[in-house]
Amino acid sequence: MSLFRTKNLDTMVAHASAPSGLKKVLGPFDLILMGIGAIVGTGIFVLTGTGALTAGPALTVSFIVAAIACGFAAMCYAEFASTVPIAGSIYTYSYAVLGELVAWMIGWDLLLEYGLATSTVAVGWSGYFQSLLHGVGIDLPAALTAAPGARPGVDTIMNLPALVIMLLLTWMLSLGVRESARVNNVMVVIKISVVILFILFGFSHINTDNWAPYAPFGASGIMSAAALVFFAFIGFDAVTSAAEEVKNPKRDLPIGIIGSLAVCTILYVIVSAIMTGIVPFPKFEGVDHPVSLALQYAGVNWLSKLVDLGAILGMTTVMLVMAYGQTRILFAMSRDGLLPAKLSTVHPKYGTPYFATWMVGIVFGVIAAFVPLNVLAELVNIGTLAAFCLVSVAVVVLRKKRPDLKRAFRCPGVPIVPAIAVIFCLALMSFLSAITWIAFVIWLVIGLLVYFGYARSRSLLHGVTQS
Repeated sequence: MSLFRTKNLDTMVAHASAPSGLKKVLGPFDLILMGIGAIVGTGIFVLTGTGALTAGPALTVSFIVAAIACGFAAMCYAEFASTVPIAGSIYTYSYAVLGELVAWMIGWDLLLEYGLATSTVAVGWSGYFQSLLHGVGIDLPAALTAAPGARPGVDTIMNLPALVIMLLLTWMLSLGVRESARVNNVMVVIKISVVILFILFGFSHINTDNWAPYAPFGASGIMSAAALVFFAFIGFDAVTSAAEEVKNPKRDLPIGIIGSLAVCTILYVIVSAIMTGIVPFPKFEGVDHPVSLALQYAGVNWLSKLVDLGAILGMTTVMLVMAYGQTRILFAMSRDGLLPAKLSTVHPKYGTPYFATWMVGIVFGVIAAFVPLNVLAELVNIGTLAAFCLVSVAVVVLRKKRPDLKRAFRCPGVPIVPAIAVIFCLALMSFLSAITWIAFVIWLVIGLLVYFGYARSRSLLHGVTQS
């Protein structure tokens, strides 16, 4: 049963208020903007076009379906985050409730999810950035614009802009969470302003004839698009990774999680409705800038340039928050002895896990530079959906095991709401490709080998009797 040894929950709650070396500097506004920073990016500026090709104008329903799945899971996250405000997100919660092996596997899963999400967005950022440079007459050498083999007929060596932006963000994160949060807040305000401008100027150009037929591919198209655009909502869970750096986590974490998800859902539904109202959805074929295309159709060309800038800022904040979340998961796993101790070393001046931050930035910056990532959105999705299922189950288990535990936020309708979250997530997972499932299983098998070959015997709980 040592595989399912759990950390003592009372000890974890006590440690939540004890000094950890990380600085407690974040408030509810920072957390909401952090969540929006992680969510509003590739999803709204890129995936809306791909989703429209799959669902037609009913893309709005696809976003609502994905948001419902996230919403139920978000309430489960909020209960855990406010009860056990410790860095590590679902990894930490699983360790306290479901045992070490489950915690390790979900932590391993999150390392892949956050890392590849960051790399994937870095490649998208590079495309928009190069487009912006081209607009002012600057073109990079073709060999430095993409990963090898990413552009047929073009001899490419590496995606230099993707690597550079990853290293710049890593440097920013290494200097401190307060400084990173300030930069994130400014960029989030700018990109949300751009989205609002699109809504205000695009609304008057809607042609309702473009909404007919509303669901040309039926329920199957809606669900397939929901499984795809689910990527657009990934990020709100990264808010929980900031638990040990929040001034009042019991109050502020639920506000940050649910608040950011609600704001983004409203924006996604409105934007997708306006886009498909301006542009007939088949026109999005092969388009990686659907919001700009809609404005060009509407003749608002000056705003389309601002949208390109908003997309760059949007993707920048996504990378910033996802890289931040991954370093905090590494920090938590290392502190528990499952990964090398160097990864949980806190810089004496900056108060950040300095080594872990730079390792994440370099590794996934190199991946973004040298690996074509055109199919990784699905792999990121399946990892996230698996994590959402697990946190929903863990809430029910913890209610049974520790009904006496003080909960600052209680997920309503337990066990019904967590069960609905699991059903929605499993339904979305079923629409992902077989290749995605195979790759996901291979990654989990590698994780098992690492656990039994390294982590299990080095765990701080090794040889210790736990509750």
